[in-house]
Amino acid sequence: MAKVFAIANQKGGVGKTTTCINLAASLVATKRRVLLIDLDPQGNATMGSGVDKHGLENSIYDVLIGECDLVQAMQFSEHGGYQLLPANRDLTAAEVNLLEMQMKESRLRNALAPIRENYDYILIDCPPSLSMLTLNALVAADGVIIPMQCEYFALEGLSDLVDNIKRIGELLNPQLKIEGLLRTMYDPRLSLINDVSAQLKEHFGEQLYDTVIPRNIRLAEAPSFGMPALAYDKSSRGALAYLALAGEMVRRQRRTTRTAQPT
Repeated sequence: MAKVFAIANQKGGVGKTTTCINLAASLVATKRRVLLIDLDPQGNATMGSGVDKHGLENSIYDVLIGECDLVQAMQFSEHGGYQLLPANRDLTAAEVNLLEMQMKESRLRNALAPIRENYDYILIDCPPSLSMLTLNALVAADGVIIPMQCEYFALEGLSDLVDNIKRIGELLNPQLKIEGLLRTMYDPRLSLINDVSAQLKEHFGEQLYDTVIPRNIRLAEAPSFGMPALAYDKSSRGALAYLALAGEMVRRQRRTTRTAQPT
């Protein structure tokens, strides 16, 4: 059954969508079956996957309000090799519509239930706020991956995010946990970045991924061509970093599975 990870941070511009697209493609490269869910009304993960958000017949919005099922809304990312549940600005209306629905926090989890066996990983690109959409993602997820820059304000906002994840876990999703923290836009030449990175290591220990994502022009360019960096320039530092992250995730998953098995 698929592991479902929400890629979330209440701060914008930290690399959530970049991480979703490139991690999905990198997991596909390791022969994993992957579904990427764009849950941001901006639809950047959709466009970055090579799917035109303006020409969608069905989207994740239609799934959430019960107008169609997941399979009807799915698209395929040709360059990424993964399945995609796309989004566009229609998703903004979901914030209001969901408030009037029963089990409004569980709409995504319930929609995913019939197809989880079909995938190894399901990644959810969350909007940069604790909205009803993000709440649906966190209720549906097994874990949260937090991309963040090693900057003071990012560190300051992290405690609020962690507290919110804990509260949602206590109230709505007891299995929810922080899967990992990912350092993005990393430049080891800057002393502040190294200082914040050391604090993250001290406070989060093994939850902090060893892999760091560097500042890389290829990562920034690839979305405008509708493809992950692995397809755009497979030898770039950004593409190689996300391949390393995928490998680290798979190894973690194997260790967790072995630990959970009875002796």
